[in-house]
Amino acid sequence: MIRIGANPIGWSNDDLQEIGGATSLETCLAEAREAGFEGMELGHKFPREAKALKAALAPFGMACISGWYSAELLVRDATTEMQHLRAHLDLLKAMGSNVLVFAETSNAIHGNRAMPLSRRPRMAREAWKRWGERLTAVAEATLREGVRLVYHHHMGTIVEDEADIDALMAHSSEAVHLLLDTGHATWGGADPAALAARYRARISHVHAKDVRKTVMDQARREDWSFLDAVLGKGADLGVYTVPGDGMVDYPAVFHALPGYSGWVVVEAEQDPEKAHPLTYAKKGVAHLRASLKAAGLT
Repeated sequence: MIRIGANPIGWSNDDLQEIGGATSLETCLAEAREAGFEGMELGHKFPREAKALKAALAPFGMACISGWYSAELLVRDATTEMQHLRAHLDLLKAMGSNVLVFAETSNAIHGNRAMPLSRRPRMAREAWKRWGERLTAVAEATLREGVRLVYHHHMGTIVEDEADIDALMAHSSEAVHLLLDTGHATWGGADPAALAARYRARISHVHAKDVRKTVMDQARREDWSFLDAVLGKGADLGVYTVPGDGMVDYPAVFHALPGYSGWVVVEAEQDPEKAHPLTYAKKGVAHLRASLKAAGLT
C-alpha cells in the first residue's frame, strides 16, 4: 500500500529555522490534512516525547512517518553512533514508524549559507569500505528492532551524485536501503527513474520534490550555496518545488518502482513567504496521485 505524506519543511525550514519560523505546528498539520496527506515526518517544531507527539498528531489524524537523523559515522564507530541514535530510534518505535531517515552530516555543508556547493565534501575511494561497514552495522542493529535504515542522499554531503549513490550501495549490505529523493537526485545529476530501476529491491522510502531547471542551472553556473538555491534570491522562487511543478518525470519514476509499498513523502522545501504552503501542497498531492495511477501503483 502506498501512502502520501509530507515533510514540514514546506512550512518551516529546518536548516534555516527563521524561514517559516512564525508558522505554528498546528497550522502546518491542519493544512497538511486539508491537502490530503496521511502522515508527517518530524521537524524541529514537533515534540520529541512519544505521548506529547501522539497528542499533537491525533487531532489531525496524522501518522508519524519517520524523522531525519544526522549521523557522524566518519568520526565515530557504529556502537557510539547507536548510543547517539538511541533516543530518536526509540521515539520512532513508539510511534509505529518503520523507517529511519539517515544521512551522514559530520562534514556536510548544506546548512551553511556561505558555503558554495562546489566545496561539498567528497569521500576518498579508500574510505568507502570502512564507512560502509559502520553504516551496515547500524542498519543491521536498527533492523533487529523493526526499523529499516533508509539512507538519504543529499546535496552538500558525501553522498550527492550518482557515483556517490553507487558507492554507498556497493559498500553496504542489504540491510541498508535507499531513500530515493527525486529532487536531490536530479540536482545531483542523476536520473531518478534510472536510480529507481537500478535499486528497486533496496528502495523503501521516497521523497518527492521537483526541480525548477532554470534555477538549478543558474545555481550551478554561479556556484550558489544549497540554502541560497533552495530559498531563491530576491523575489525569485527557489530550486525545489512540489511534484508537477518542475522537470521530474514522476510517472517514469513510479513505473520503475513496480510493487512499491510504503510512503511517498512531499519534501519540497521553499520559502513559505514566496510559495504558499497549502497551495503548493495541494498541487503536489494531485500530481502524485495522478502519477501513481498512471504507473499502475494505485
